[in-house]
Amino acid sequence: MTQLAFIKAFNKPLLSSLERLGIRDLQGLLLHLPLRYIDETRVTPIRDVRTGESVQIEGMVVHAEVSYKPRKTLIARLEDAGAQITLRFLNFYPSQIATLSVGNRLRVYGEVRHGYFGYEMVHPACKKVGEVTTVAETLTAIYPTVSGVGQSLVRKAIRIALEQGDLEESLPEEFYQKLHLPRFEQSIRTLHHPPPEFDLQALENKTSVYWRRLAFDELLAQQLSMRKHYAKRRSVSAPKFTPSQQLVPALLKSLPFALTAAQQRVSLEIEQDLTQPHPMRRLLQGDVGSGKTIVACMAAMQSIESGWQVALMAPTEILAEQHYRKMLTWLSPLKVEIAWLTGSQSKKEREVTLANIRNGVAQLVVGTHALFQEAVQFKNLGLAIIDEQHRFGVHQRLALRQKGQLEPHQLMMSATPIPRTLSMSYYADLDVSVIDELPPGRTPIMTKLISDIRRDEILQRVREACVQGSQAYWVCPLVEESEALQLATAQDTFTLMQAAFPELSIGLVHGRMKPADKQAVMLAFGAGKLQLLVATTVIEVGVDVPNASLMVIEHAERMGLSQLHQLRGRVGRGAAQSTCILLYQNKLSETARARLKVIYESNDGFAIAQADLNIRGPGELLGIRQSGVPMLRIADLTRDVDLLEAAKSIAKGLLQQYPQAVERHLERWMNRADELVKV
Repeated sequence: MTQLAFIKAFNKPLLSSLERLGIRDLQGLLLHLPLRYIDETRVTPIRDVRTGESVQIEGMVVHAEVSYKPRKTLIARLEDAGAQITLRFLNFYPSQIATLSVGNRLRVYGEVRHGYFGYEMVHPACKKVGEVTTVAETLTAIYPTVSGVGQSLVRKAIRIALEQGDLEESLPEEFYQKLHLPRFEQSIRTLHHPPPEFDLQALENKTSVYWRRLAFDELLAQQLSMRKHYAKRRSVSAPKFTPSQQLVPALLKSLPFALTAAQQRVSLEIEQDLTQPHPMRRLLQGDVGSGKTIVACMAAMQSIESGWQVALMAPTEILAEQHYRKMLTWLSPLKVEIAWLTGSQSKKEREVTLANIRNGVAQLVVGTHALFQEAVQFKNLGLAIIDEQHRFGVHQRLALRQKGQLEPHQLMMSATPIPRTLSMSYYADLDVSVIDELPPGRTPIMTKLISDIRRDEILQRVREACVQGSQAYWVCPLVEESEALQLATAQDTFTLMQAAFPELSIGLVHGRMKPADKQAVMLAFGAGKLQLLVATTVIEVGVDVPNASLMVIEHAERMGLSQLHQLRGRVGRGAAQSTCILLYQNKLSETARARLKVIYESNDGFAIAQADLNIRGPGELLGIRQSGVPMLRIADLTRDVDLLEAAKSIAKGLLQQYPQAVERHLERWMNRADELVKV
């Protein structure tokens, strides 16, 4: 791939500017595609302009002044054949004052508005007619830039790339012909320089066939990269477990409930994976309350019975401790040695735990991110279980995998339902299991949307629930006052609740508390010693208190749909009818209203996650921006589902039949051929 530094046309200042855009080679320039377009292919007479149109006009400056009332403003009048328009600049440079001098003939592009003195343009682009004598032959591309890197500089660099860059097909043309997609060169040239008659809306919505060609290429590169990683993983050796004959049957016999059909199906998939000589990488999905933990525990028993250790890692101490206590209840009768490791332990406790992990006494180790620190050495780690896996960075997950002599099997769990298109795209190198039914006896949670002005009614509802023997959560989005977001805070709400409910036992938990204090509050709430728990979203995952049947969420309009669904899942874990009340501010935007309508009408985590994907995008939903997984730049998983399906269907055949072409394709789209996604 040709580096820009080796091309004479790119001097040091230009190279430095492009470096700030993350562009280092010709291919990066070719794929630095426009955000939008403007039409400078014709000049519209001033008399023909209309409000709301973006047009190019030409005329003579007949008046120019800098006005200081009500604020410093550069104002000019442009005249053409007796018709005039005002040009207004609220921020300007001395060079602009010179350009707008009386007598200069200008060509101006901007949006026409109706101002106090008639038609006007605010901050239009202006050029002297002496500098520009002809109109553009194609639509003018507007590119993504950073401060100090202008459009003219980017356009100049892209012109060079179009002359010298590699525009050849990386893959056999037959694949594109079947999908009725144009050639790569035609797509690149058209998107950088569209002809004037081109459908501007199709260009800007990225629905034109030329955008679709590049979106397909990007999705295909992602699929190929993940499949290569999948194949590489299957060539690595891992511990080979035998199916459990003692621990799993004993565990299931001791449980006060029977597994659902979905749990049984998923357990068999995982059991089969663990009997293979290559590392399992399986994502276990299940809505809140679907019973993922017992499935993971069965996998752990298979590992332990085969003589290997297991690590179970959770993102928060609250969730990790809950897993620890649940495992103690289930596994202590089976004589399984369980260790607990977090950053808040005393030095003495930690040393004992580390020794037990090192010499193999600890068969199952439960903890937080402390598990992958350098001091933790396993005797023979065979299985790593990671809960809420998208909350951990890629390097953290990799560090835990590297704790085994052989590469350990890995089971990742997520209670955030992942839409099918996301799973196909970002988890294409994983095997995915879904627990798609809830245990019997669960009463559906009733969700209510209530305006904040009815707060007194809600307080009374909370009092009644607690007095009658239930427990309740009151969730706030911030710990302490923020000037930027004047939202209810956990600290203030806790104080108010104590004043409002002197007869109730009330607890407070948030992320800034010391771990020991947090654990004490959660234990007290779980034991029924606290009737009301005021909390931040730290309780979003894993907290399981069957007696808690009421939740109030403040400022629900500020939270993502998946987060609201996760929080709502903290109630409804017992047999009693549970209610989740979403309190919102009266002035709801249309978007906020639509989002809250989704959570109000649906208890289906996958439907809610799909709506969240449509609103927020994949990066926010899965934490991809922090995980090291590259984001898609062109393709859109809600718009290009058919292209993703096509890419997935041909990726395997391409790897087998055209390995060299695949490498060229990956080099073009993934920056280097060996850049494989590790999740």
